[in-house]
Amino acid sequence: MRMMLRAVMNTQAGNAAIRDGSIGPSLRQLVDQLHPEAAYFFPEDGRRACLMVFDMTDSAQLPVITEQLFLTMGAQVTCVPCMNMDELVRGLSEMQAASAPQGGDRSRVPDGAGIG
Repeated sequence: MRMMLRAVMNTQAGNAAIRDGSIGPSLRQLVDQLHPEAAYFFPEDGRRACLMVFDMTDSAQLPVITEQLFLTMGAQVTCVPCMNMDELVRGLSEMQAASAPQGGDRSRVPDGAGIG
């Protein structure tokens, strides 16, 4: 399942990781582990943050991914399922098909909110 991870790092822990040189290798290890389709690094509310979109094949991966960020960066971590446009369109189509009135009258079913 495609997941979006957002981590906002504790400033003091991030400063310590910069001083001891571990921030780069820690983030590289996470990227190498997740093989994200996208990875972005940015400041958020005065703290270091990152956002990664990756495929999680097993929910047992969650502690392996998040604990590293908790322990090394004191990060606040959010992981949520997400989808791309093709998946959204497919999901809306499936929703429409499931909610279509019996007898094939689809005149009252919205067209996917104009997406697609």
